[in-house]
Amino acid sequence: MSMGGGGRGSRVSGGDHAAQRAANAQAPRIPNLLGRIAELFRPHRTALAITIALVLVSAALSVLPPLLTQQAFDVGLFPPEGTPNVPVLLQLVGAMLALWVVSAGLGIAQTHLTATVGNSVMAQLRVRLFAHLQAMELAFFTRTKTGVIQSRLQNDVGGVAGVLSNTVSSVIGNTVTVIAALVAMLLLSWQLTIVAVVLLPVLVIAQRRVGQVRARIATATQESLSDMTAITQEALSVSGILLAKSFDQQGAEVERYRVENARQRDLQVRLAMSGQWFFAMVNVFLSVIPAVVYLAAAWLLQQDVAVTAGTIVAFTTVQARLTFPLMGLMRVALDLQTSGALFARIFEYLDLQPRITDAPDAVEPDPAQRGRVRLNDVVFRYPDAPSEALPTLDGVSLTIEPGRFVAFVGPSGAGKTTISYLIPRLHEVSGGSVEVGGVDVRRLRRASLIASIGIVSQETYLFHASIAENLRYAKPDATYAELEAACRAASIHDTIAGFPDGYDTVVGERGYRLSGGEKQRVAIARVLLKDPPVLILDEATSALDAVSERVVQRALDSAASGRTTIAIAHRLSTIIGADEIHVVDRGRIVESGAHAALLAQRGLYARLVAEQAAAAAPPI
Repeated sequence: MSMGGGGRGSRVSGGDHAAQRAANAQAPRIPNLLGRIAELFRPHRTALAITIALVLVSAALSVLPPLLTQQAFDVGLFPPEGTPNVPVLLQLVGAMLALWVVSAGLGIAQTHLTATVGNSVMAQLRVRLFAHLQAMELAFFTRTKTGVIQSRLQNDVGGVAGVLSNTVSSVIGNTVTVIAALVAMLLLSWQLTIVAVVLLPVLVIAQRRVGQVRARIATATQESLSDMTAITQEALSVSGILLAKSFDQQGAEVERYRVENARQRDLQVRLAMSGQWFFAMVNVFLSVIPAVVYLAAAWLLQQDVAVTAGTIVAFTTVQARLTFPLMGLMRVALDLQTSGALFARIFEYLDLQPRITDAPDAVEPDPAQRGRVRLNDVVFRYPDAPSEALPTLDGVSLTIEPGRFVAFVGPSGAGKTTISYLIPRLHEVSGGSVEVGGVDVRRLRRASLIASIGIVSQETYLFHASIAENLRYAKPDATYAELEAACRAASIHDTIAGFPDGYDTVVGERGYRLSGGEKQRVAIARVLLKDPPVLILDEATSALDAVSERVVQRALDSAASGRTTIAIAHRLSTIIGADEIHVVDRGRIVESGAHAALLAQRGLYARLVAEQAAAAAPPI
């Protein structure tokens, strides 16, 4: 009895990789992307309002020092009477110092608020994405690499963290500073202002072009990160390491990682360099403006336009203050275009609709039919199967009464394990219905359905945690006495008690510190803690040696006592005592009956028994 396990999925070929990358060359199209990003900030309206107020005050204050500088020159240092006015100069210098101190304090408060809001939004987005992925049906995970999912959750969300933290203050602060600086420049000299800003629209147009290029590179970079994460998750897991060492393929794994790492390096360099020529041009342009202003001032003086030395100094000071926020705005605009590609990838996953959800009028199982399972003309096709392919299950009907022990046997690929997935609604039927507790599983609350079913599979999964923590996954509030009782029933308590740390023993990744039989018995104890009325044993002993199988089988017999038990069996010797055995072949039930009756029919079941007996017989 073992869960149709399957090993690691086949790797994607080089051509498939190329097709995947081509498909992801551009970010997915997400309607109203900016509106959805803005919606993420809605819960933080108060903090954002305070931040905006601080930014506005800081931006307004930042323009005053240049105006004070003009007064310092024209009134304090070089007044019309010719002698420096020291008292006025001291007042002006003191006002400048006060403004700088206040601005610094406001900057600290502003940074704290923006960092808090940005990281809060990022954390909420990550949890929201994780929760949404938890709700996705099993088929989503069977067709998507775990590493790719991890990359969306970590790399993509992490990639927008800086933008979330800095965008609000940068956009508002720099915008207000730019506007205030332009106003100050106009107040000082509208003629010089025209000279200083005449080419700015050209820079804005160029910035948009650069941003589009960066967005495409950013999407390709995240796809490469997804591939790297998938390779790491695959190759550095315990199973991956065992496989590589078994076939002496460590070099091939390193080469696979090296190739993708080189691609990631090239993309990161391209991303870092994209726009550098643009910003170099902007920097040169803005740096040259003061010299142009001096020439323009000279021309204005020749035209008898009144321009004082203080006006020129103040104007160039304000213009210099315009440079940094303008550059900041352009960089933020590029970051927003880049992060838009990442947000689109995140929202693409958030927009996936789980195919298996609770119905609006979901109900509880009928207590009077607790443990009753029924399949009514069930048809099942995998969602991504070709339309011309035969269904995995075709017209399967049967009833399992409470407390009965029913087994499903048949050739590999016949559809046995699919039946075990349809009962707890891990897959959705394509036709017909599955009932548990007298109610169609599509009308049952998922939580109630899962609470009524326990599954012991061939590929037992244990977390990298203590035995007690793994057991309490089924019942978080279980007492030590309950843990011990379940483990005694599963014939594993004495083994655990023999460990130096007992129930606090850490089992390692996927439980690799335990033997196969020990892991299975821990899994059985975990199901016993859950105490479900229906128990599904999906090839639960097929991967064990004969000695371990006998020990685990005794534990399974104990666990099955008094419950409806559904066994998916490979080793037919484990289900000889079943009340009823259903033989599945090519998606249909072709034979049904008890062991002896099926042998007497001399059909497929009898042939399978004979083949296993011949395979187990010692060589002559």
